[in-house]
Amino acid sequence: MKFRWNLATPQPLLAAQLEAHFKISPLVVQCLLNRGFSEPAAIENFLTPRLKNLADPFQLPNMATAVDRLMQAHERQEPLVIFGDYDVDGITSTTLLLETLHALGWAADAYLPNRMDEGYGLSRDGVENCLKKFPVKLLLAVDCGSTAVETIAWLRGKDIDVIVLDHHQVSQPPPVAVALVNPQLLPAAFTELCSAGLAFKLAHALVKRGREMGLPGAADFDLRPLLDLVALGTIADLVPLTGENRIFVTAGLEKLNRTQRPGLVALKQVAQSPEKLGTHDVGFQLAPRLNASGRLETAEESLQLLLAENVEAALPLAQNLDARNRERQNIERGITEEVAGLVRSKFDGQKDFVIVEGQLLWHIGVVGIVASRVLQEFYRPTIILGGDAGLWRGSGRSVAGFDLAAALRECDDLLVKHGGHAMAAGLTIAPEKVDLFRARLNELARRTLKPEDLQPPLRLDAEVGLGEMTLDSLEELEQLKPMGQGNPAVQFSARKLAHKKPLQRMGANKQHVKMWVTDGVVTHEAVWWNAASGSLPAGTFDLAFAPAVNEFNGRRSVQLKVLDWRPG
Repeated sequence: MKFRWNLATPQPLLAAQLEAHFKISPLVVQCLLNRGFSEPAAIENFLTPRLKNLADPFQLPNMATAVDRLMQAHERQEPLVIFGDYDVDGITSTTLLLETLHALGWAADAYLPNRMDEGYGLSRDGVENCLKKFPVKLLLAVDCGSTAVETIAWLRGKDIDVIVLDHHQVSQPPPVAVALVNPQLLPAAFTELCSAGLAFKLAHALVKRGREMGLPGAADFDLRPLLDLVALGTIADLVPLTGENRIFVTAGLEKLNRTQRPGLVALKQVAQSPEKLGTHDVGFQLAPRLNASGRLETAEESLQLLLAENVEAALPLAQNLDARNRERQNIERGITEEVAGLVRSKFDGQKDFVIVEGQLLWHIGVVGIVASRVLQEFYRPTIILGGDAGLWRGSGRSVAGFDLAAALRECDDLLVKHGGHAMAAGLTIAPEKVDLFRARLNELARRTLKPEDLQPPLRLDAEVGLGEMTLDSLEELEQLKPMGQGNPAVQFSARKLAHKKPLQRMGANKQHVKMWVTDGVVTHEAVWWNAASGSLPAGTFDLAFAPAVNEFNGRRSVQLKVLDWRPG
């Protein structure tokens, strides 16, 4: 699939002012401008993220009410249960709050639903099973609950108070909880936070109020050791690494690299993680293993891992999660091949603005990942469904310009339930309504998406000469880390290049290509991973790439990771 190259517009006058003010390179300044940072104060906060810049947690909507109700439970010695979600964000949030509440004297338990039997979110089945195990009068829903109008009304009828701590879109009307702590209720502030960040905010608010009230343990409670969990949940949930998330992940990665938490020590060991973890390592090594148990059944094992008191107890759990992850990968690979083959056989790029496919036996625990894989090939909003004869459950992934959660609201009459974000959402549907659902979603997409929206964009920060790609310049670009959603990896283009010497195929299946590209003055090694049998640059060409430092046999050199090419 060819990309639509989007080269950022240079801003030389503003860039020159900022270069002089901050004494940083033109490339770093251009990358900052591309990411929306033009004011000196905003740039200062971005380049030096500090915990002291975190806002007062009581600025979050309904936080004070949530804290009041929790303090009331503390005074009455009233037990409560945390009802979490089964993904990494839900698991880390639940762990963080359980640790905090226990340390400060609350009687708290936790319940994570079974994906297969109880579905996603604050489902009636899940809540009923939770209350059978933990018959309490106060339930704290974490990473779920913002659309659970009926379930929360049912709980209210049983005199059970519900606090919702969540970042997903809120239903209209919203559920009538004791407190709905959700940044989506605000016009802009805190909206980048996931539930792990919100859990830290709640912990901070409890400690703050506890110190005012003289709560035992609050004065000495240190929130910083919780940041490893916050970083893990934030990176895994693919929320923007901007605003407070940038602070959380910067500080959290430092904690994660030095963590003494037995479960994470064991998980890093089993995953064979590098000594210094970055966002990519967390997202592709640790997060999938923690997600594996919840995808296939229940996330209870992942929760027990994070709560483990020593490495000896944690290691078997981490090893089992590693095995579950391999099982998940095999299931996912098989379904992806089946879906992709099915779509290829009938796909019409002029008519098919969305892809909706479902099969009775497709495992609902991996349909979201499969949707992501299918989207990568066809670049269409994609929903994949699986389930049983009665109801199918599915997950969707979208492209920029098509709000998937909003589109599902337009299909509300065809769905049993739904929820999520603009770019990712979940739903339950009767199988006989899938064709109608596909047709309506296609019509919505046809009205919303322009032809250029259906060609994947390739965001490029600047056009550079190969001579600008030096070890020193790459070291300066490190100031932009941590990178991820909302703060993407740096990508450049270079014009009118040629091959210095013949290309070299690499890999077991010769799927990778190594090149030596030159502009006539400077030559750099370039690697195109998984180039497979696609057309390769020839003659004079323009190259889109991500710069990296290659370390081999003690030698460091600049290496270009090829993203795309076009004739020059």
